[in-house]
Amino acid sequence: MTETQNPFFENIHTPHDTVPFDNIAVEHYAPAIRRGIECQNEEIDAIVNNPEPANFHNTILALEKSGQLLHRVEVVFDNLLNAETNDAMQELAKELMPLLSEHANNITLNERLFERVKTAYEHRNDEPLTAEQRKLTEDTYEGFVRSGANLQGADKEKYRELSRQLSLLTLQFSENNLKETNDYQLVLTDEAQLKGLPQSAIDAAAETAREKQQEGWVFTLHAPSYVPFLTYAADRDLRKEIYMAYNTKCTHANACNNLDIVKQLVNTRLALAQLLGYKDYATYKLERRMAQNSANVYHLLDQLLEAYKPTAQKEYAEVQALAREEQGADFTLMPWDWGYYSQKLKDRKFNLNDEMLRPYFELENVKKGVFGLATRLYGITFQKNPDIPVYHKDVEAFDVFDKDGSFLAVLYTDFHPREGKRSGAWMTSYKEQWIDEKTGENSRPHVSLVMNFTKPTQDKPALLTFGELETFLHEFGHSLHGMFANTTYASLSGTNVYWDFVELPSQFMENFAVEKEFLHTFARHYQTGELIPDELVQRIVDSRNFNAAYACLRQVSFGLLDMAWYTRTTPFEGDVMAYEKQAWARAQILPSVEGTCMSTQFSHIFAGGYSAGYYSYKWAEVLDADAFSLFKKQGIFDQKTAFSFRENILSRGGTEHPMTLYKRFRGQEPTIDALLIRNGIKK
Repeated sequence: MTETQNPFFENIHTPHDTVPFDNIAVEHYAPAIRRGIECQNEEIDAIVNNPEPANFHNTILALEKSGQLLHRVEVVFDNLLNAETNDAMQELAKELMPLLSEHANNITLNERLFERVKTAYEHRNDEPLTAEQRKLTEDTYEGFVRSGANLQGADKEKYRELSRQLSLLTLQFSENNLKETNDYQLVLTDEAQLKGLPQSAIDAAAETAREKQQEGWVFTLHAPSYVPFLTYAADRDLRKEIYMAYNTKCTHANACNNLDIVKQLVNTRLALAQLLGYKDYATYKLERRMAQNSANVYHLLDQLLEAYKPTAQKEYAEVQALAREEQGADFTLMPWDWGYYSQKLKDRKFNLNDEMLRPYFELENVKKGVFGLATRLYGITFQKNPDIPVYHKDVEAFDVFDKDGSFLAVLYTDFHPREGKRSGAWMTSYKEQWIDEKTGENSRPHVSLVMNFTKPTQDKPALLTFGELETFLHEFGHSLHGMFANTTYASLSGTNVYWDFVELPSQFMENFAVEKEFLHTFARHYQTGELIPDELVQRIVDSRNFNAAYACLRQVSFGLLDMAWYTRTTPFEGDVMAYEKQAWARAQILPSVEGTCMSTQFSHIFAGGYSAGYYSYKWAEVLDADAFSLFKKQGIFDQKTAFSFRENILSRGGTEHPMTLYKRFRGQEPTIDALLIRNGIKK
């Protein structure tokens, strides 16, 4: 293969210079990454050997602009490793990750380069810099320091080795988790075993069985299959079987066991932090967060625990009481019973379940509703563009236009599960936004939404649950953060903000899910066209806080587990399951089950970006409740308030401290009160 045959080396002739997915093969990545590394090394050499004194333009900006080929290839490879992977991609990742880790270290541990960065940083007050230029200078310097630039001699080599280990361990953790998820099948051939399951779940299981060339019905550990089974299946033994399969992932005596990898990840991160002079990994991470330190994180988690636990215990008692009505006074409600009996109680209290709502949440209508919400708030519009290449037949690409008709962004949507896609839902970018300082051209972003929603069947379109509607709104909020980006530098653009601020735009959007005015814009029965009835919407509103305290404590428990792993000051050599059980004990409401383990499958904190950061979901929930209270006051579609949210939050990226941006929008610092009121904990 010659370089000219590699699409990463060719001039792109796609709309908006989008990724030519249809021309990219697995064998293109390695040579493109190696060439990208060579190019960036040449660019770094030019910065280092520049005879002029170091300043913003010849050092900080030159570094910001370096490595564009490498970044372009890495972004595509990393994103498809999550959204459309295969064995060849995963094998290649094992080869490339250490190479990329080493290259990153070669930059941050380059002493001559750091000297120039440090000089530019120390003389930043001597240059007429804009606020963004100053922020980029400070972030660049701090990034070097936090990546080991101040280390000397053997410590630098130790840093390199720890970084290399970390990249391989996170990759292995994710691979094992994906394989264990994909390998499990609950195959049912007796129709009696389907008792209680809604027709939508039965149809989906039959479709999965056809795909896998099995008889009967196949249920998997993917959320659209697993969640309905635990919620509706009457057979308790089968609920327990699939629950145990899910909650023992990567604990078995096979090649996918993550127990030792959890220890290695925790200890490697601790070693990295201590090498850099921090007492623990949480202290290192939280230095660049709104929370600032672990004491503030624990303060939030403790506040929530105190406020919500009494109500959560009442919620458990109420669900258990219902179960005992049916099963007898000595029945103990176990985790595989929670969803089933909670749904029964919800039905009794509110006469509401997902199957009543699904017909009104047909995916195409939901898309129109969510896109229409953005149009109503911000004036932006979406137009499908079939000329933009995509990486799978399920993916769609849209041109997004601003209220003045100018091009704003490209948006990819990828809604359904498949074996090459990891579980969960996320937003990512294939291209960040930035402004050319010489020409003033605003280079617009390419954003992607990836989810795992209920699939269509042979005789029904994709009908979403209410929870899936909320997930769509959540990820769409992230995409707005990316699409509205309007900063000069890519590394300060869009979602490149403090981790505990990044969830504000996403969780903010979830608030609209229970607003009648919004639901009435799209929620029509897929067969009759009937608008969702007002009394059904009222039931959604009335049931919004059903088991809200239990849900809050579940998130708090994850936050406590995360902090327990990353506030350690000594290496961990103990029993992972026992440590986990102790770490989150005070936030547990349901009985503990022997042999289960969250840590071995907790990708967020072990292989994602949430290590010492899982609390940020609750942190951002405080922010989003406070922010939406202003919309409730002014009107949920109030364009003046929306414009302020766009200008002060969504467009500014990481150009200023998050609290500065938030106060500019809200006029005050947030308090926990709006969240407590929204959840019915406080009147």
